Amino acid sequence: MPDRSADPKAGSALRAAQLYYLQDMTMDAIARELGTSRSSVSRLLSHARDTGLVEVRLHPPQEQELRLEEAIRARFGIAAHVVPSPQTLSDVERFERVAMSAARQLPLYFDSNMTLGIAWGSTLDAISRHLPKKETHNSTVVQLNGAGNTFTSGVDYASEILYRFGQAFGAAVQQFPVPAFFDDPHTKDAMWRERSTRRVLELQARADAVLFGLGSPFAEVPSRVYAGGYLDRADYRTLRDERVVGDVATVFYRQDGSSKDIALNSRATGPAFPVLSRVSRRICVVAGVQKLASLRGAIAARLITDLVLDEHLAEQLVDG
Repeated sequence: MPDRSADPKAGSALRAAQLYYLQDMTMDAIARELGTSRSSVSRLLSHARDTGLVEVRLHPPQEQELRLEEAIRARFGIAAHVVPSPQTLSDVERFERVAMSAARQLPLYFDSNMTLGIAWGSTLDAISRHLPKKETHNSTVVQLNGAGNTFTSGVDYASEILYRFGQAFGAAVQQFPVPAFFDDPHTKDAMWRERSTRRVLELQARADAVLFGLGSPFAEVPSRVYAGGYLDRADYRTLRDERVVGDVATVFYRQDGSSKDIALNSRATGPAFPVLSRVSRRICVVAGVQKLASLRGAIAARLITDLVLDEHLAEQLVDG
Protein backbone atom coordinates (compact mmCIF):
# COMPACT_ATOMS: atom_id res chain seq x y z
CA MET A 1 0.00 0.00 0.00
CA PRO A 2 1.20 3.58 -0.59
CA ASP A 3 2.82 5.35 2.37
CA ARG A 4 0.43 8.19 3.30
CA SER A 5 2.51 9.36 6.29
CA ALA A 6 4.27 12.06 4.27
CA ASP A 7 1.02 13.45 2.86
CA PRO A 8 -0.22 16.32 5.08
CA LYS A 9 -3.61 16.31 3.37
CA ALA A 10 -4.24 12.58 3.72
CA GLY A 11 -6.14 12.73 7.01
CA SER A 12 -8.45 15.57 5.97
CA ALA A 13 -8.95 14.10 2.49
CA LEU A 14 -9.85 10.70 3.94
CA ARG A 15 -12.30 12.26 6.41
CA ALA A 16 -13.97 14.30 3.66
CA ALA A 17 -14.18 11.23 1.41
CA GLN A 18 -15.77 9.12 4.15
CA LEU A 19 -18.42 11.75 4.78
CA TYR A 20 -19.10 12.28 1.09
CA TYR A 21 -19.01 8.71 -0.28
CA LEU A 22 -20.04 6.65 2.75
CA GLN A 23 -22.44 8.95 4.58
CA ASP A 24 -23.90 10.79 1.55
CA MET A 25 -23.31 14.20 3.09
CA THR A 26 -23.34 17.24 0.84
CA MET A 27 -20.18 19.30 0.37
CA ASP A 28 -21.81 22.18 2.25
CA ALA A 29 -22.53 19.90 5.23
CA ILE A 30 -18.99 18.51 5.14
CA ALA A 31 -17.58 22.04 5.06
CA ARG A 32 -19.53 22.94 8.19
CA GLU A 33 -18.40 19.79 9.99
CA LEU A 34 -14.73 20.29 9.06
CA GLY A 35 -14.85 24.04 9.66
CA THR A 36 -13.71 24.89 6.15
CA SER A 37 -15.10 26.13 2.84
CA ARG A 38 -17.01 24.23 0.19
CA SER A 39 -14.19 24.80 -2.33
CA SER A 40 -11.70 23.32 0.15
CA VAL A 41 -13.87 20.21 0.47
CA SER A 42 -13.96 19.89 -3.31
CA ARG A 43 -10.15 20.06 -3.40
CA LEU A 44 -9.88 17.45 -0.64
CA LEU A 45 -12.14 15.06 -2.56
CA SER A 46 -10.09 15.56 -5.72
CA HIS A 47 -6.94 14.91 -3.69
CA ALA A 48 -8.44 11.71 -2.32
CA ARG A 49 -9.17 10.45 -5.84
CA ASP A 50 -5.80 11.54 -7.29
CA THR A 51 -3.76 9.89 -4.54
CA GLY A 52 -5.69 6.62 -4.52
CA LEU A 53 -7.47 7.09 -1.19
CA VAL A 54 -10.69 6.74 -3.16
CA GLU A 55 -11.24 4.63 -6.26
CA VAL A 56 -14.45 5.33 -8.16
CA ARG A 57 -15.87 2.52 -10.30
CA LEU A 58 -19.08 2.21 -12.25
CA HIS A 59 -20.88 -1.14 -12.23
CA PRO A 60 -23.84 -0.81 -14.59
CA PRO A 61 -26.28 -3.73 -14.74
CA GLN A 62 -25.44 -6.16 -17.53
CA GLU A 63 -28.70 -5.51 -19.40
CA GLN A 64 -28.05 -1.76 -19.38
CA GLU A 65 -24.60 -1.73 -20.95
CA LEU A 66 -24.17 1.04 -23.42
CA ARG A 67 -25.41 0.15 -26.90
CA LEU A 68 -22.18 1.27 -28.52
CA GLU A 69 -19.98 -0.83 -26.24
CA GLU A 70 -22.16 -3.87 -26.90
CA ALA A 71 -22.02 -3.26 -30.65
CA ILE A 72 -18.23 -2.90 -30.68
CA ARG A 73 -17.82 -6.05 -28.63
CA ALA A 74 -20.19 -8.03 -30.84
CA ARG A 75 -18.81 -6.79 -34.14
CA PHE A 76 -15.08 -6.57 -33.46
CA GLY A 77 -14.48 -8.67 -30.33
CA ILE A 78 -13.04 -5.64 -28.53
CA ALA A 79 -13.80 -4.55 -24.96
CA ALA A 80 -14.74 -0.89 -25.41
CA HIS A 81 -15.13 1.96 -22.96
CA VAL A 82 -17.14 4.72 -24.64
CA VAL A 83 -16.66 8.16 -23.13
CA PRO A 84 -19.75 10.42 -23.17
CA SER A 85 -18.90 13.38 -25.38
CA PRO A 86 -21.64 15.51 -26.94
CA GLN A 87 -20.90 17.00 -30.34
CA THR A 88 -20.92 20.47 -28.76
CA LEU A 89 -17.49 19.71 -27.26
CA SER A 90 -14.45 21.08 -29.03
CA ASP A 91 -11.83 18.64 -30.35
CA VAL A 92 -9.52 19.61 -27.48
CA GLU A 93 -12.22 19.05 -24.84
CA ARG A 94 -13.16 15.68 -26.36
CA PHE A 95 -9.51 14.64 -26.49
CA GLU A 96 -8.92 15.61 -22.85
CA ARG A 97 -12.07 13.84 -21.68
CA VAL A 98 -11.00 10.60 -23.39
CA ALA A 99 -7.45 10.89 -22.04
CA MET A 100 -8.74 11.40 -18.49
CA SER A 101 -11.08 8.41 -18.78
CA ALA A 102 -8.25 6.23 -20.06
CA ALA A 103 -6.02 7.34 -17.17
CA ARG A 104 -8.72 6.37 -14.67
CA GLN A 105 -9.17 2.97 -16.34
CA LEU A 106 -5.49 2.06 -16.51
CA PRO A 107 -5.08 0.94 -12.85
CA LEU A 108 -7.57 -1.83 -13.61
CA TYR A 109 -5.13 -3.26 -16.17
CA PHE A 110 -1.71 -2.67 -14.57
CA ASP A 111 -0.52 -4.14 -11.27
CA SER A 112 2.51 -5.50 -9.45
CA ASN A 113 4.88 -7.87 -11.27
CA MET A 114 3.76 -6.55 -14.65
CA THR A 115 5.43 -4.75 -17.54
CA LEU A 116 3.57 -1.99 -19.38
CA GLY A 117 4.76 -0.82 -22.79
CA ILE A 118 3.85 2.73 -23.80
CA ALA A 119 4.14 4.49 -27.16
CA TRP A 120 5.00 8.18 -26.69
CA GLY A 121 2.85 10.82 -28.36
CA SER A 122 0.18 13.44 -27.71
CA THR A 123 -2.32 10.87 -26.42
CA LEU A 124 0.08 9.27 -23.93
CA ASP A 125 1.27 12.70 -22.84
CA ALA A 126 -2.32 13.70 -22.02
CA ILE A 127 -3.04 10.39 -20.25
CA SER A 128 0.12 10.73 -18.15
CA ARG A 129 -1.11 14.07 -16.78
CA HIS A 130 -4.28 12.49 -15.34
CA LEU A 131 -2.95 9.24 -13.86
CA PRO A 132 -4.17 8.42 -10.34
CA LYS A 133 -1.72 6.96 -7.84
CA LYS A 134 -1.52 3.18 -7.50
CA GLU A 135 1.45 1.67 -5.70
CA THR A 136 2.80 -1.46 -7.39
CA HIS A 137 5.85 -3.65 -6.77
CA ASN A 138 8.36 -5.17 -9.19
CA SER A 139 6.62 -3.44 -12.10
CA THR A 140 8.18 -1.78 -15.16
CA VAL A 141 7.14 0.80 -17.72
CA VAL A 142 9.03 0.47 -21.01
CA GLN A 143 9.17 2.83 -23.98
CA LEU A 144 8.04 1.10 -27.19
CA ASN A 145 9.62 3.30 -29.86
CA GLY A 146 12.42 5.82 -30.22
CA ALA A 147 11.72 9.55 -30.17
CA GLY A 148 14.78 11.19 -31.72
CA ASN A 149 14.92 13.06 -35.03
CA THR A 150 17.24 15.51 -36.76
CA PHE A 151 16.03 18.38 -34.55
CA THR A 152 15.99 16.74 -31.12
CA SER A 153 17.02 13.60 -29.28
CA GLY A 154 13.41 13.28 -28.08
CA VAL A 155 14.74 12.07 -24.73
CA ASP A 156 13.29 14.95 -22.70
CA TYR A 157 9.80 14.56 -24.17
CA ALA A 158 9.60 10.77 -23.94
CA SER A 159 11.29 10.56 -20.55
CA GLU A 160 8.82 13.04 -19.03
CA ILE A 161 5.91 10.83 -20.10
CA LEU A 162 7.68 7.73 -18.78
CA TYR A 163 8.50 9.52 -15.52
CA ARG A 164 4.83 10.33 -14.88
CA PHE A 165 3.81 6.70 -15.46
CA GLY A 166 6.62 5.49 -13.21
CA GLN A 167 5.66 7.93 -10.45
CA ALA A 168 1.97 7.04 -10.64
CA PHE A 169 2.59 3.31 -10.26
CA GLY A 170 5.87 3.24 -8.33
CA ALA A 171 7.32 1.41 -11.33
CA ALA A 172 10.81 1.18 -12.77
CA VAL A 173 11.23 3.01 -16.08
CA GLN A 174 13.09 1.74 -19.13
CA GLN A 175 13.83 4.27 -21.87
CA PHE A 176 14.55 3.37 -25.50
CA PRO A 177 17.10 6.03 -26.62
CA VAL A 178 17.07 5.49 -30.37
CA PRO A 179 15.67 7.60 -33.25
CA ALA A 180 12.01 7.33 -34.17
CA PHE A 181 13.21 6.42 -37.67
CA PHE A 182 16.69 5.45 -38.80
CA ASP A 183 17.97 7.01 -42.00
CA ASP A 184 19.11 3.63 -43.27
CA PRO A 185 17.49 0.24 -42.57
CA HIS A 186 20.95 -1.32 -42.36
CA THR A 187 21.83 0.98 -39.46
CA LYS A 188 18.72 -0.20 -37.65
CA ASP A 189 19.60 -3.84 -38.32
CA ALA A 190 23.05 -3.31 -36.84
CA MET A 191 21.68 -1.48 -33.81
CA TRP A 192 19.12 -4.25 -33.21
CA ARG A 193 22.01 -6.71 -32.87
CA GLU A 194 23.54 -4.78 -29.98
CA ARG A 195 23.04 -6.45 -26.60
CA SER A 196 21.88 -3.23 -24.93
CA THR A 197 19.19 -2.78 -27.58
CA ARG A 198 18.18 -6.44 -27.53
CA ARG A 199 17.57 -6.19 -23.78
CA VAL A 200 14.96 -3.45 -24.33
CA LEU A 201 13.42 -5.27 -27.30
CA GLU A 202 13.06 -8.42 -25.20
CA LEU A 203 11.45 -6.41 -22.40
CA GLN A 204 8.95 -4.96 -24.90
CA ALA A 205 8.16 -8.41 -26.24
CA ARG A 206 7.49 -9.73 -22.71
CA ALA A 207 5.12 -6.88 -21.82
CA ASP A 208 1.86 -7.86 -20.11
CA ALA A 209 0.06 -4.84 -21.55
CA VAL A 210 0.72 -2.05 -24.03
CA LEU A 211 -0.91 1.37 -24.20
CA PHE A 212 -0.96 3.43 -27.38
CA GLY A 213 -2.75 6.09 -29.39
CA LEU A 214 -3.23 6.09 -33.16
CA GLY A 215 -1.33 8.31 -35.54
CA SER A 216 -3.08 9.71 -38.60
CA PRO A 217 -0.86 11.16 -41.34
CA PHE A 218 -3.47 13.14 -43.23
CA ALA A 219 -5.91 14.16 -40.48
CA GLU A 220 -6.81 17.82 -40.00
CA VAL A 221 -5.24 17.61 -36.54
CA PRO A 222 -1.94 15.77 -37.16
CA SER A 223 -0.42 13.47 -34.55
CA ARG A 224 2.89 14.46 -32.98
CA VAL A 225 4.99 12.17 -35.18
CA TYR A 226 3.63 13.97 -38.25
CA ALA A 227 3.92 17.48 -36.81
CA GLY A 228 7.24 17.19 -34.98
CA GLY A 229 9.71 17.04 -37.85
CA TYR A 230 10.01 13.26 -37.95
CA LEU A 231 8.99 12.93 -41.61
CA ASP A 232 9.99 14.88 -44.72
CA ARG A 233 8.10 15.51 -47.94
CA ALA A 234 9.43 12.35 -49.57
CA ASP A 235 8.19 10.33 -46.60
CA TYR A 236 4.72 11.87 -46.92
CA ARG A 237 4.63 11.03 -50.63
CA THR A 238 5.57 7.45 -49.78
CA LEU A 239 2.82 7.21 -47.18
CA ARG A 240 0.26 8.56 -49.63
CA ASP A 241 1.42 6.29 -52.46
CA GLU A 242 1.27 3.24 -50.19
CA ARG A 243 -2.24 4.19 -48.96
CA VAL A 244 -1.21 4.44 -45.31
CA VAL A 245 -4.02 5.45 -42.94
CA GLY A 246 -2.25 5.39 -39.58
CA ASP A 247 0.49 4.14 -37.29
CA VAL A 248 0.96 2.53 -33.92
CA ALA A 249 4.26 3.43 -32.25
CA THR A 250 5.54 4.73 -35.63
CA VAL A 251 4.79 1.47 -37.46
CA PHE A 252 2.46 2.22 -40.39
CA TYR A 253 -0.51 0.31 -41.79
CA ARG A 254 -3.18 0.50 -44.46
CA GLN A 255 -6.98 0.49 -44.23
CA ASP A 256 -7.07 -3.31 -44.49
CA GLY A 257 -4.60 -3.64 -41.62
CA SER A 258 -1.65 -4.70 -43.78
CA SER A 259 1.77 -3.28 -43.00
CA LYS A 260 4.02 -5.41 -45.16
CA ASP A 261 6.25 -3.70 -47.74
CA ILE A 262 5.62 -0.19 -46.41
CA ALA A 263 9.09 1.26 -46.89
CA LEU A 264 9.20 3.43 -43.77
CA ASN A 265 8.55 0.42 -41.53
CA SER A 266 12.00 -0.94 -42.31
CA ARG A 267 13.40 2.20 -40.65
CA ALA A 268 10.84 2.52 -37.82
CA THR A 269 11.75 1.63 -34.25
CA GLY A 270 8.35 0.58 -32.91
CA PRO A 271 7.54 -3.12 -32.40
CA ALA A 272 6.51 -5.03 -35.51
CA PHE A 273 2.85 -6.02 -35.47
CA PRO A 274 3.50 -9.76 -35.00
CA VAL A 275 5.43 -8.87 -31.82
CA LEU A 276 2.80 -6.39 -30.67
CA SER A 277 -0.03 -8.84 -31.28
CA ARG A 278 1.49 -11.37 -28.89
CA VAL A 279 0.94 -9.01 -25.95
CA SER A 280 -2.16 -10.23 -24.17
CA ARG A 281 -3.69 -6.80 -23.45
CA ARG A 282 -3.40 -4.06 -26.06
CA ILE A 283 -5.10 -0.85 -24.97
CA CYS A 284 -5.85 1.76 -27.62
CA VAL A 285 -6.96 5.29 -26.74
CA VAL A 286 -8.36 7.44 -29.54
CA ALA A 287 -10.54 10.53 -29.89
CA GLY A 288 -12.09 12.40 -32.79
CA VAL A 289 -13.78 11.27 -36.01
CA GLN A 290 -10.65 12.31 -37.95
CA LYS A 291 -9.09 9.13 -36.55
CA LEU A 292 -11.83 6.85 -37.95
CA ALA A 293 -9.77 5.48 -40.84
CA SER A 294 -6.80 4.91 -38.52
CA LEU A 295 -9.03 3.10 -36.05
CA ARG A 296 -10.56 0.85 -38.70
CA GLY A 297 -7.10 -0.05 -39.98
CA ALA A 298 -5.84 -0.87 -36.48
CA ILE A 299 -8.88 -3.07 -35.87
CA ALA A 300 -8.31 -4.83 -39.19
CA ALA A 301 -4.70 -5.46 -38.14
CA ARG A 302 -6.02 -7.04 -34.90
CA LEU A 303 -3.92 -4.71 -32.78
CA ILE A 304 -6.58 -3.84 -30.18
CA THR A 305 -8.06 -5.84 -27.32
CA ASP A 306 -9.31 -2.87 -25.25
CA LEU A 307 -10.48 0.45 -26.65
CA VAL A 308 -11.18 3.83 -25.03
CA LEU A 309 -12.86 6.26 -27.43
CA ASP A 310 -15.33 9.11 -27.54
CA GLU A 311 -19.02 8.62 -28.18
CA HIS A 312 -19.13 10.30 -31.60
CA LEU A 313 -16.23 8.24 -32.95
CA ALA A 314 -17.84 5.09 -31.58
CA GLU A 315 -21.06 5.90 -33.44
CA GLN A 316 -19.15 6.39 -36.69
CA LEU A 317 -17.27 3.13 -36.18
CA VAL A 318 -20.41 1.11 -35.54
CA ASP A 319 -22.52 2.73 -38.26
CA GLY A 320 -19.83 2.54 -40.92
